[in-house]
Amino acid sequence: MQSSHDSSTKDGEDKDVEADEEPETEPVRFGWVTGVMIRCMLNIWGVILYLRLPWITAQAGIGLTWLIIIMSSIVTSITGLSISAISTNGKVKAGGTYFLISRSLGPELGGSIGLLFSFANAVAVAMHVVGFSETVKDLLVETDSIMSDPVNDIRIVGVITVTGLMGIALAGMEWEAKAQVVFFFVIMVSFVNYFVGTLIPASPERMAKGYFSYRGKSDIFLENIGPEWRGETGSFFGMFSIFFPSATGILAGANISGDLKDPAVAIPQGTLMAIFLTTLTYLAIAATIGSCVIRDATGSINDTLGAGNFTGGECAGLGCNYGWNFTECTLAGTCEYGLANDYQTMSMVSAFSPLITAGIFAATLSSALACLVSAPKVFQCLCQDNLYPLIGFFAKGYGKNQEPLRAYALTFILAVAFILIAELNTIAPIISNFFLCSYALINFSCFHATITKSPGWRPSFRYFSKWTALFGAIISVVIMFLLNWWSALIVVGIIFVSLAYVTYKKPEVNWGSSVQAGSYQMALSHAMSLSDVEDHVKNFRPQCLVLSGPPNFRPALVDFVAAFTKTVSLMICGNVAEVRPHDSSCAENYSEQLRWLNARKIRSFYNFITTGNLRAGATSLMQVSGLGRLKPNTVVLGYKHNWQTDSPQNMENYVEGYIVYLHKLPPYLLPTGETFKVVGSDTHLETYFQGNQKKKNIDIYWLFDDGGLTLLIPYLLTRRKRWSRCRVRVFLSSQIANAEEHREEIQSLLNKFRLGFNEVVVLPEIMWRPEETSRKEFEDLIAPYRLNEGQKGVDTVEEMKMEAPWKVTDEDLRIYKKKVGLLWVSLPVVRKGVCPSALYMAWLETVSKGLHPPVAFIRGNQEDALTFYCQ
Repeated sequence: MQSSHDSSTKDGEDKDVEADEEPETEPVRFGWVTGVMIRCMLNIWGVILYLRLPWITAQAGIGLTWLIIIMSSIVTSITGLSISAISTNGKVKAGGTYFLISRSLGPELGGSIGLLFSFANAVAVAMHVVGFSETVKDLLVETDSIMSDPVNDIRIVGVITVTGLMGIALAGMEWEAKAQVVFFFVIMVSFVNYFVGTLIPASPERMAKGYFSYRGKSDIFLENIGPEWRGETGSFFGMFSIFFPSATGILAGANISGDLKDPAVAIPQGTLMAIFLTTLTYLAIAATIGSCVIRDATGSINDTLGAGNFTGGECAGLGCNYGWNFTECTLAGTCEYGLANDYQTMSMVSAFSPLITAGIFAATLSSALACLVSAPKVFQCLCQDNLYPLIGFFAKGYGKNQEPLRAYALTFILAVAFILIAELNTIAPIISNFFLCSYALINFSCFHATITKSPGWRPSFRYFSKWTALFGAIISVVIMFLLNWWSALIVVGIIFVSLAYVTYKKPEVNWGSSVQAGSYQMALSHAMSLSDVEDHVKNFRPQCLVLSGPPNFRPALVDFVAAFTKTVSLMICGNVAEVRPHDSSCAENYSEQLRWLNARKIRSFYNFITTGNLRAGATSLMQVSGLGRLKPNTVVLGYKHNWQTDSPQNMENYVEGYIVYLHKLPPYLLPTGETFKVVGSDTHLETYFQGNQKKKNIDIYWLFDDGGLTLLIPYLLTRRKRWSRCRVRVFLSSQIANAEEHREEIQSLLNKFRLGFNEVVVLPEIMWRPEETSRKEFEDLIAPYRLNEGQKGVDTVEEMKMEAPWKVTDEDLRIYKKKVGLLWVSLPVVRKGVCPSALYMAWLETVSKGLHPPVAFIRGNQEDALTFYCQ
């Protein structure tokens, strides 16, 4: 630990050095007002407020319009609470909504929403620019300055506008922030202008367009409080789908999280304040304009209702009460003015219409600019995480703020493509479901992080509830399908495809997501529930501890076990490592071995134990591996091919420690013949057990009843696709006299077990005496390990056996004479300390010698692994 004196000295030296150098330019950072609140409010006060809210009020009426506004506000408020909780649970970096969701729910869902949200913001740029272009087009119509035709004028103005906005965005965040402040000021002035206009008595020109101010009577308010649906989109959810994109601006501040001074403070304060203020604004404008303007008017000052041309019953509509006759266009549906027909109603109502036009320009351009900045920044963060192929090109940043210039170019192209649609009512519903899906996932991530009770979920923002978050997620999904079911299905489909891709690819990222916490909690709960359930033979699974050492050292052994445990049962690769001073290679190698197993698509755990004694280490590993009922019940180890050339002590440890001593614990499986081939120059080995076996044979030498493990494992092997075409043959030992009777008996037993083994072969030759050549080969194997006691005394012989327990005496050969030379696949059973290890290895060598296919010695421990009973 460095002393304070040293530290201060070092700091002083650093300061001197830095004083000589030119300090680096700090990136621009924003507070909660300019960085979040104003940005969110500008994005919410968009094109819908000025150009569609009066029209929606005419369609839905004041009552249902308020309901639409309140419903949207409820969804956004709940989402705002969830955003606040997530953003205060640790440091928030660049990436906005994508960063919040991906770090909470993990890369699978985070990547999906990153793609959708980036696309939705790019389309939102087009929506706001088209709204701006509509206003410009109306001005061109009024001044008779049409360039081409109304639709193409919208396209031309839109492309020019988005190009100008791109220039502001590329100038840097500082210029963009200054532009937003100017826009905010213009909008506030336009609001004051509008509310003042509602108080000014109506002139004849404005009355002709349907405006009558606040009359002493409440006729207009009462007339407009109920709905009057018109056109194809004339329904509650049709209006909701058009209005809701205006509420999507709540994420504008969070989307530039990397440019905020303190995101954990700025995002909650700015977002929630923006939602509250803008909701009041929408409610006030809907109520006031619905109280001042009737639905239909002609705009002609000559349509007054004079005493001479009025006869009872001829005048229809509320205008009749105020001396105006709009009957003809009202009945024909051809009126050009009024709430239901004129998108520029707010301009007509205001005290000075150019200020409303300026407000429209400011609202649409500010919202478009915010989306134009948000989409590239979110997409850049997604690209930097490298979750999807072919998008890494857009990850590069430039300048002090690491501006995503390449992502800006992509956003510009998408925005232009949708601007060419040139129809606001068509573009708005497209993005509603994208944003609703984002809201659903934000709320769900907050709910999920809370219910998983992860210790890492400690948001400093306390004003949220997991149940409100869940409600927000559910209502967002419900609204998605109510708005447009086929669009909702497309969004859900995109999420599932991208989710499946990321799940399959398994990117090397670890963000401590709530999905990980949920997986742990579920696994722990299920493991505990298993502990209360007693084992039953019907559910027996070979849960294997593979004494593989480092798994990549013995690929054939690992592949062999994985061939019948994958998706079926537990597999643990175990490594018993000898202790060496200052050696941490096992711990350092742990992650490498797991990566090797994953790359090989082997579902296995890896466990290691360090000990000075291999025998004791193997015993300890067997006892400590697993959890509850998920503990190994079968030990698998490789055949010791070098037993003749290795030191006798190592051979003794192998036989006595692994094969003989450990057999007291679980059943055994001992494969031999680890055949493999090298693929090119790669050290990654393809083994015999990875290939398609086609129509080969699996031969089972079932020499005694061991509980059924010898039959169960080959059956599990045949359930794998690459082994499914193999034919299984069961070989038995029997006397010639009752061979057929024995075969039928075993065939009947196998049929009851329902294993599908239909070929049973009786081998009476197994009971015959071995041939002389086989006997000679066996004697040559054990010759180097004979004790050669000769005429030595009993005490001398015992002392020699104590020094070299692997030595084979004449007495050993006499005792085990019947086992010599037999073709046993069932592993021979011996008692510890009685059979010399050299003699035991000689038996196995003799049995497996000259056999080209791999051989597996299997021995159960007489516990039932199969049953033909139903309970």
